[in-house]
Amino acid sequence: MDFSMIVLWIAVMIIFLLIEAATVNLVTIWFAVGALGAAISAGIGWNLAVQIVVFVVMSGIALAITKPLVTKLKKRKDFPTNADRILEREGIVTENIDPVSGSGQVKVLGQDWSAKSEDDRMILAGSKVVVRQIEGVKAVVEEKEEI
Repeated sequence: MDFSMIVLWIAVMIIFLLIEAATVNLVTIWFAVGALGAAISAGIGWNLAVQIVVFVVMSGIALAITKPLVTKLKKRKDFPTNADRILEREGIVTENIDPVSGSGQVKVLGQDWSAKSEDDRMILAGSKVVVRQIEGVKAVVEEKEEI
């Protein structure tokens, strides 16, 4: 039994775990599992070539087993908010939308919203607009074409 190889593999495992702890995504946990397997194989007395094979195989198995689960858990789910209900709705400008000063207000579904124009143009009070998106607390609007 070669204690130096056991220590080496445990050090490799700790490095992978530290990298994993420093990141927000799972990027090295599989290699930490492989390093643990290699440390065990070193403890059994297997030679370096077998230890490397154990490391690669166990890392691959850990990746294959956990990757689908991790992918499923990481799927982002968007939850609609009450603000989403104004999207694509018509409103009326109650205060000039001025991209230079950053001011502007619209009334949509009976609610007053700070607003900015989608194409950075001035939109005068009284104009009809359509809400295209929401950025923070501002409705991003486009002037409605009158037919």
